[in-house]
Amino acid sequence: MTEPLHYDVSGRGPVLLVLPGGAGHPMGLGPLTERLAAHFTVVTYDPLGLAHGRLGLPVAGQRVADWSERAHRVLEAVLPEGGSAYVFGTSSGGITALDLLARHPGRLAHVVAHEPPCVTVLPDGQERRAELIGQLDGPGRPPAEGESATPFGVFLARVLRPFTSYVPAFTAAPGTLTLAAGADSRDGVLHRTAVSLAGRLGGAFTESPGGHLGTLDHPSAFADLLADTLRSSPQTSA
Repeated sequence: MTEPLHYDVSGRGPVLLVLPGGAGHPMGLGPLTERLAAHFTVVTYDPLGLAHGRLGLPVAGQRVADWSERAHRVLEAVLPEGGSAYVFGTSSGGITALDLLARHPGRLAHVVAHEPPCVTVLPDGQERRAELIGQLDGPGRPPAEGESATPFGVFLARVLRPFTSYVPAFTAAPGTLTLAAGADSRDGVLHRTAVSLAGRLGGAFTESPGGHLGTLDHPSAFADLLADTLRSSPQTSA
């Protein structure tokens, strides 16, 4: 039996698939997606259904490939035959966006990946990954299951380790990929990672407002930059 897909649609215009970070719960992204909906048909994907009644249910360890393949199924559901979409992913959603571009480039007009934590691409990547996991997964971890479960608990228990070990290995077609990192993240490991990935994968690099949570802290400015970045790329046929 095919697993159900969980996503919400708003706005009008070319399709923009939004892939949230963490465990994929789109909490806090409302102001960003509302502003984007003035220019795009915004499809906000919730890969584990945490915002659709599944928070607290058992969750297995997650795989990047599974998230990107389900994201592709979402696109197949919302795009017309032969159409293509824009994609924006942040953090773990940025990793999903990169894998989606690697697997299904023909369905994507342009991908923007914001601070994907693929830190193992750095020369000191294994050490930086261990530091990142240690910083996030300290004592007092919130639960991943049951009535007290939180999206962050699910992220720590089921997403953090497998996703931060992901190493993208493809070359993007010209004009199809932008890596982004927050201006407030400058000199940090995720900013370094985004710059490295842009060079490694053949993408552009841009700085976005704020830091790792710029989508939440500066939603209007972030949305405007994202819209400008996407509209400067080839048009979709959606």
